[in-house]
Amino acid sequence: MEEKLSHISGKMAKKGERPILIPEEVKIDYSAPLLYAEGKNGKASLKIPEVLSLERKDGKLFLHRRMEGRKARSLQGLFWSLVFNLIFGVNQGFEKRLEIIGVGFGAEVKGKEILLSLGFSHQVKVPVPEGLNVKATKNQIMISGIDKEKVGNFAAQIRRIRPPEPYKGKGVRYLGEYIRHKRGKAVATTET
Repeated sequence: MEEKLSHISGKMAKKGERPILIPEEVKIDYSAPLLYAEGKNGKASLKIPEVLSLERKDGKLFLHRRMEGRKARSLQGLFWSLVFNLIFGVNQGFEKRLEIIGVGFGAEVKGKEILLSLGFSHQVKVPVPEGLNVKATKNQIMISGIDKEKVGNFAAQIRRIRPPEPYKGKGVRYLGEYIRHKRGKAVATTET
């Protein structure tokens, strides 16, 4: 069991030891413990824990552990991903697309909220979090922003309002998401 755990944390440590390339368009400023990044999409910051340190060399960022141990190795892998996402977000941004399927279903953006018509007796109003851009057409919603976590959480929040049902697939799903359909009761009884 101990062998398996060390093997898992070893993978994260290997990932955490790779350098992160800094694009020319992105400005990086590190004054411990905060890392600031600024790019064409905006500014963002990240607090680096005390067990880790950042080093900038030849247009790359290196994440080093100040102490050894399983927790330090796993934090190195986690924060490698967080720093990478921070730089990618301010430079290119993140995007999630949702698809609305159903007769009379749709979405519309009004001001700082999105109005969803999903077959309920009323429209569902969802406030758009700060820092996210939301565009809606009749049957698609596009969510974009510099924070990967915010974009993903807001997309999941909208999907949870009316997840796709397994018989006809009506509801809100990620664009390209496969929904496994169940056979209806009438189909199941006629085949036997």
